[in-house]
Amino acid sequence: MNNLLELKGRFNHYKNPVGRGAISLPVGANERPVTIEHLDKLKSQLQKIYNKWENDTIINGALVTVYCIDVIAKSNRLKRLLSEPSGQNDDDNIRGAKFNNSLEKTKHVFTYFVSLNALQRSIRELELTKLVVEKNYGNNINKIDVDNIKQKNINFPSNLGISNFCQIIKDAYFVEDFDVFIETEQVENTSIISLYKTGVDTKELLRYLGINLIENKMLDATTLRLSKEEIDILLTKAPYLIAMKTKDLADLTNDDIIQNNRAKQENFITEPQNEPVIGVIDTLFDESVYFANWVEFVDMIDDEIPKNLEDRFHGTAVSSIIVDGPALNPNLNDGCGRFKVKHFGVATAGKFSSFSILKSIRIAVKQNPQIKVWNLSLGSMFEINPNFISPEAAELDKIQSEYDVVFVVSGTNKPKTKTDNMKIGAPADSINSIVVNSVDFKNQAASYHRTGPVLSFFYKPDVSYYGGDKLDGINVYSIYGETLQTGTSFAAPWITRKMAYLIQILGFSREVAKALIIDSAAGWNRKDSNLCDIGYGIVPIRIEDIVSSRDDEIKFVFSGATEQYETSAFNIPIPVDKDNKYPFITRATLCYYPKCSRNQGVDYTDTEINFQFGRVTKSSTGGFKLNTFDKNTQGEICDKTKENSAREHWRKWDNIKHIAAFGKQSTQAKKSYDGAICGVKMTIKERLTSKHETIPFGIVITLKEINGVNRISDFIKNCNLKGWLVNQVDIKNRIEINNVAEEEIIFD
Repeated sequence: MNNLLELKGRFNHYKNPVGRGAISLPVGANERPVTIEHLDKLKSQLQKIYNKWENDTIINGALVTVYCIDVIAKSNRLKRLLSEPSGQNDDDNIRGAKFNNSLEKTKHVFTYFVSLNALQRSIRELELTKLVVEKNYGNNINKIDVDNIKQKNINFPSNLGISNFCQIIKDAYFVEDFDVFIETEQVENTSIISLYKTGVDTKELLRYLGINLIENKMLDATTLRLSKEEIDILLTKAPYLIAMKTKDLADLTNDDIIQNNRAKQENFITEPQNEPVIGVIDTLFDESVYFANWVEFVDMIDDEIPKNLEDRFHGTAVSSIIVDGPALNPNLNDGCGRFKVKHFGVATAGKFSSFSILKSIRIAVKQNPQIKVWNLSLGSMFEINPNFISPEAAELDKIQSEYDVVFVVSGTNKPKTKTDNMKIGAPADSINSIVVNSVDFKNQAASYHRTGPVLSFFYKPDVSYYGGDKLDGINVYSIYGETLQTGTSFAAPWITRKMAYLIQILGFSREVAKALIIDSAAGWNRKDSNLCDIGYGIVPIRIEDIVSSRDDEIKFVFSGATEQYETSAFNIPIPVDKDNKYPFITRATLCYYPKCSRNQGVDYTDTEINFQFGRVTKSSTGGFKLNTFDKNTQGEICDKTKENSAREHWRKWDNIKHIAAFGKQSTQAKKSYDGAICGVKMTIKERLTSKHETIPFGIVITLKEINGVNRISDFIKNCNLKGWLVNQVDIKNRIEINNVAEEEIIFD
């Protein structure tokens, strides 16, 4: 086996050299020109919307729903229509995004909040645009007309201009309709409601409607917990304010006890020393179990809520795996040892309030900054919504972007009575978390597994692990002593252990640790057909199989942070064969933790890092470019990649980029170009005005020699010559270093 290599060196950072080019319609717009009838329809729709909001002044502005012709790129969002005369950035006016419900074609639907002045100007300019088209082009205008507009010598109205005219034509091309969406679906119970962010404070707005809101019912400025009666008032008086709603009182997903009431055995365990601490968010903990000295229990449930012994079963069982899982399950001995646990009891068995749990989680993480890895094996029976992230998942994502922590979340279980597919439940739709589904010991998706994707796009679960199925379960220890148990609740803690080992013992960043988990699960035989069932694959049992590679493989990692538009390193020297060719197939994984905006709906992640890895070659302009292994040309000159294609093939806007290899790459040696150099390149895109360009990332790259030759020594030597500092990750050495670092020093 070859050790994992950690490369340390300098990345180069560059500003975006490309300015905004001439306004144009997309390729194919000649066959679908913008007609004067379409312009007139859009103007009439905006006039009706203006008339509504002119009389309804409750929000000091207008909510406008924009129905688009396709899933559109940020560059094709509205730029002139609905823009503010003050010049406020148009993207900041977007208060929600979802996909339509049509089975024929997925399309974007945006909700804007704009002033009445913006509506008036849009109405006026649509009329002027229609008149210019009618006078100079007849019934319609196409791409060729727009591209050659300066040759036409059109006399534009003084309050329109050529640039605004072209932009309105482009805006109109991508818009099917304008409307105001009104929520009509009733609720039966207390729910978590998210309102559109408008020009009025939420508490003041609700008070005007007759709803008196107290502070502790608010999760943030626009997300709140309302009773059925309060929601009925909202639906009657201002249904257009409701952006999202989910049930608050959720049932825990069921985990099955398949053998219980064993005679309690005398399990023995040593006293804890300097082992890392893992945070557990779950039901209560039984402090009479044999490993209780390894667990610090914090009861966060109100004392007035009745508690019984059953409330301690699930949480105690989860912590038993984290503390002593390999002793209880020798067949799953991962080589990670034992971990201490700080266990936060936030729920009782059965029903729980998501709202109260969210507040408890934030408090626990904020007050315990030393804990870097958290396990959350609670989940809802309700399926996720296809158009927005659950409040629970959004809060986890927010916490992970604010603090240097990672959550490992169970993928939730399907009831026995459910035979067809069932979507995962909150908070397994968390994008930044590692979501774990369960497989049986034959490596098949468990019968109770639930599926993704999230927001019709994000792969969830991320990975899978052994959680047992039917009569073949996971051995846990709880209020009944040792019992066999099945469920995603008991698959997730094994991945939590591995993440804690990678971060707190081996010293990797959370980004690199996550990338290693994803990479090890995907391997060389990733099956795209299973991505929404088992994620990228099943994580290996032994930690050595994650942090080492076979003799014919070279696995290396590096980490850093994006600082400007482009972050790149074009100096990774790859060994070549006797014919000076590149004798490898490759795979690569990038992970990062972006800020997210729940009120943006399906456009949830604020920042995109486009990831390219390939052989370095000279460009036509005299510089260098990457001949990427996955043919990713996003961001290159004259790139015409459509948004749907970029999302499907290169995971645009996803926070995990995995370049799959085997079966998609030729097993023949490739041309190495000059110097046999490879490179990585990351470019930043932002959805909103606020910039998050400094984003830590972790990259794992694996090279497999097609002839079975071990070339790791050549690789290390070449890297040193190119200025890379290469560290070999030796587990024994890292453990010794960690033990020394954790020793308590007593001064005389």
